[in-house]
Amino acid sequence: MPVDVATFGCRLNAFESEVIRRNAEAAGLEDVVIVNSCAVTNEAVAQARQSIRRLKRERPSARIVVTGCAAQIEPAMFAQMAEVDRVIGNDEKMRGEAWRAARAAFAAPDVTIAAEKKIAVADIMAVTEMAPHLVNGFQGGLPRAFVQVQNGCDHRCTFCIIPFGRGNSRSVSMDAVVDQVRVLTEGGYAEIVLTGVDLTSYGADLPGGPRLGGLVKQILRQVPEMRRLRISSIDSIEADRDLMDAIANEERLMPHLHLSLQSGDDMILKRMKRRHARRDAVDFCAQVRRLRPDIAFGADIIAGFPTETDDMFARSLDLVAECDLTFLHVFPYSPRPGTPAARMPPVAADVIRDRAGRLRAAAGAALRRRLAAEVGATRRVLIESGTQGRTEHFVPVAMTGDTPGAVRTVRVAGQDGTRLLA
Repeated sequence: MPVDVATFGCRLNAFESEVIRRNAEAAGLEDVVIVNSCAVTNEAVAQARQSIRRLKRERPSARIVVTGCAAQIEPAMFAQMAEVDRVIGNDEKMRGEAWRAARAAFAAPDVTIAAEKKIAVADIMAVTEMAPHLVNGFQGGLPRAFVQVQNGCDHRCTFCIIPFGRGNSRSVSMDAVVDQVRVLTEGGYAEIVLTGVDLTSYGADLPGGPRLGGLVKQILRQVPEMRRLRISSIDSIEADRDLMDAIANEERLMPHLHLSLQSGDDMILKRMKRRHARRDAVDFCAQVRRLRPDIAFGADIIAGFPTETDDMFARSLDLVAECDLTFLHVFPYSPRPGTPAARMPPVAADVIRDRAGRLRAAAGAALRRRLAAEVGATRRVLIESGTQGRTEHFVPVAMTGDTPGAVRTVRVAGQDGTRLLA
């Protein structure tokens, strides 16, 4: 049976899962299910554990390997699960030798393995370089491909456990990124998405200190046949001049940015140890909208961060309208053991749920406003499937009869509250 990879969490994991799959298959592994986990919230970790149990029930003969951020942070917990045969760290998972070692371990006589012997996880903080990996395609059929340009984070937001799963910031060289984009474009992918843990820190560790904007411009110059380039989540306070120039002038750079905002209240932002204030976020959105008036913004917002009062929450709620955020990822605050925020005075669970619900309602209203404003417009839509595509602004469009991967010019005839109708 083949190697299957169950991917949880971010777009970076989606790219890494393809590297994992290829390395595992090259190592000769068979009848193996690999869980590439996420650790951003307690719920994400619980979801990984539930999936491991379900996957073992569905494929009782399969070996279960757990990797990803949750495995890096809590390897012993996963190793103690009876369903798990091996736990591989976030750096090791990208290396062929880790999968060859797994194959050797699985080929040994079938005896009970002590939990500690299942673990192949090293100190992620000792990793200082990032080797490029060339992927020529993705499973799943989407015409959108992800390219890893950066990993890790040098910042220590008080709520975030991810640096302990990913390590410090490190970047892929410009030449290697351009080569990867070219391979995927030549392979038929119509849209490329640049991914990383802290994208706007790109290049600080490379010779000459290139920035994300320079990388974007280099890709656009060096791969003229690429039709669409998209950037995943960024930290707006670190946006460089070249990036702003590209947003303003490069038509192939999609008019959609997802911002790591987290809160709209200055005191909460300080307690989160964020590097921007509310005014910075508002001014950034206004500046980008002047450069590219049709831009669509998404954002991450945490509901119920410790010490958040009703007035503080109201400022986050107001930020949705003030920044005209179309797409909102709402995270009910989840204490992660070992983070400073986990030791702060908590907000009651029912209050967190209520605030998350109010943010999601505001997000739904914002999306409906965007959909209504799109009616009558002409858009270039990337066909994702036989029933849906996405505009340049990442707005979903219901449509039928086109080949996935095609980019079609359509007139928006209406909307149903969740998608445009073309």
